[in-house]
Amino acid sequence: MAMKRGVSGSGIQRNKGGGSRFPLAILIFVAVLVPLVFFVGRGLHTTDRDDLPTGPRRQVIDVVTASTSDMGPLSLDVFKKNNLSASWKIIGAETPVVDPSENQAAAVVRKEAPKSKKENSPVDHAQFVGKPADVARRNLREKRRQKRASELEKQDDEAVIKLENAAIERSKSVDSAVLGKYSIWRKENENDNSDSTVRLMRDQMIMARVYLSIARMKNKVNLYQLLEARLKESQRALGEASTDADLHHSAPERIKSMGQVLSKVKEELYDCKLVTGKLRAMLQSADEQVRSLKKQSTFLSQLAAKTIPNAIHCLSMRLTIEYYLLPLEKRKFPKSENLEDPNLYHYALFSDNVLAASVVVNSTVTNAKDSSKHVFHLVTDKLNFGAMNMWFLLNPPGKATIHVENVDEFKWLNSSYCPVLRQLESAAMKEYYFKAGHPTTLSSGASNLKYRNPKYLSMLNHLRFYLPQVYPKLDKILFLDDDIVVQKDLAGLWSVDLHGKVNGAVETCGESFHRFDKYLNFTNPHIARNFDPNACGWAYGMNIFDLKEWKKKDITGIYHKWQNMNEDRVLWKLGTLPPGLITFYGLTHSLEKSWHVLGLGYNPSIDRAEIDNAAVIHYNGNMKPWLELAMTRYRSYWTKYIKYDHPFVRTCNLSE
Repeated sequence: MAMKRGVSGSGIQRNKGGGSRFPLAILIFVAVLVPLVFFVGRGLHTTDRDDLPTGPRRQVIDVVTASTSDMGPLSLDVFKKNNLSASWKIIGAETPVVDPSENQAAAVVRKEAPKSKKENSPVDHAQFVGKPADVARRNLREKRRQKRASELEKQDDEAVIKLENAAIERSKSVDSAVLGKYSIWRKENENDNSDSTVRLMRDQMIMARVYLSIARMKNKVNLYQLLEARLKESQRALGEASTDADLHHSAPERIKSMGQVLSKVKEELYDCKLVTGKLRAMLQSADEQVRSLKKQSTFLSQLAAKTIPNAIHCLSMRLTIEYYLLPLEKRKFPKSENLEDPNLYHYALFSDNVLAASVVVNSTVTNAKDSSKHVFHLVTDKLNFGAMNMWFLLNPPGKATIHVENVDEFKWLNSSYCPVLRQLESAAMKEYYFKAGHPTTLSSGASNLKYRNPKYLSMLNHLRFYLPQVYPKLDKILFLDDDIVVQKDLAGLWSVDLHGKVNGAVETCGESFHRFDKYLNFTNPHIARNFDPNACGWAYGMNIFDLKEWKKKDITGIYHKWQNMNEDRVLWKLGTLPPGLITFYGLTHSLEKSWHVLGLGYNPSIDRAEIDNAAVIHYNGNMKPWLELAMTRYRSYWTKYIKYDHPFVRTCNLSE
């Protein structure tokens, strides 16, 4: 009441000389000043709590907040700390006079930003906008954020580049040889984008499987069923297709439906951590499957290399029957007097494949300038002896001489004389090769499956180390494998000067491959002490042997010595090239590479010009030209020497 009286008295005194203005002053006093002073005083002094007040004070804070919202963050504590409410304390005569022509909100705004030094408020405009130090700090933080973002983006780019480079390096180690009709030379694979739709469907199916697993985890039954239904539809539409042309006509519709479902599922189930984990698990599983399939592929290719196609087996059986129906006097070849003439060109061919042997003989005779000087010594096993004889009796090699022998009739070739034959008959070797419980697949742990090929167990494969014993009257002989094709006259090989060496062969090593350390075990002291690991290897398959030098240097005795030391297969695995490298070490003369080009049974990138210029091409490797898995780009070099018009060949369905 004292405050009211003080205000009333001053108002009466100001209006004593005012005359008729007294009622107007009373009206202003009653209508404006008294309610304003009363409510403002109560609103600003009734509480000191930290929580937001109501009434006029709340209106003041709302106005201040609204008017400074664009000046940066401002807390209520800062607002209180600067005693904004202190200027509204009304004590005695210090009460400010409010112009009645302005409304209450405008007066509050003027109190927020006082311009006069006399007004009691330490808060200035700089505190709402921000001090220079704060602005500098904010700018610095913003620059740091931008810098960090650019660094992260650069790291992402570098990571992507590293992944791409790693993928490229891995792709270089992948064997690009494709078997059979699935050849890299198929016309439908020439278009780089011929499988874009197929790849899209496969990608969709991968993501569907990821979300299918997450839906099961999160118990989203409806989404799980929807994904499962779309996945089955896509699988049916995709089938076994490898190119877009093979896709079912419903594929575009299935892609659209699957895309819609994946979009819906992503909105509900997407979780970066979960999706990444599922994809990583799928990638690991796929990698394991690839390794397993690679092992199976290796096993199957080795198995295919062991087999003889039904058509060739049919041919051999029909020829055998015809041979043993012949009278004895008709089973002999003419010109037998040429077999021991050292002035002629003699060939040694050891084979159990009738068709392959016919190609070797036919191609050699076809390209010989004078076939009458060529003599073929063919050795086979008991099973194919009749077929070999009958084929060349029905198809004599022109003017050339041919003779067929049975390796089982070489009585001197027995286990007491031949170490490898004794080893093959040993219990340890039988257990290694023939024990029923022994693993027989790569996937079950067996190693070096290729050495289980029957040819490594056949004495036909090891007979090459006994050439002087088989042909004691000859001075030189040219050894040929049955998986070669002759393209030029080979008579020039008999005039090559071997410089006192025993073996003339083409080297197969380059800068860092096909050297001795690839074939021999240099951890064994006997090997390490006697041979150079960097010595260059050479090729078996077309070799000119000087049988006189062979006898002088006792090559067969050297072979026996090392073969006896390798009874436990500690020096090399089974095969004829490793012991050949050892036996003829320092005794091999290098021939021009054009005499003998190798790799047509495994290498798809041999230059055509190199093949065409070669005297002999060799299908070494598993992709033999008589097998279905042969590489089609090389097969024509071999098939052109087959007599497809022969009645037995037609009957057995042998075709190009």
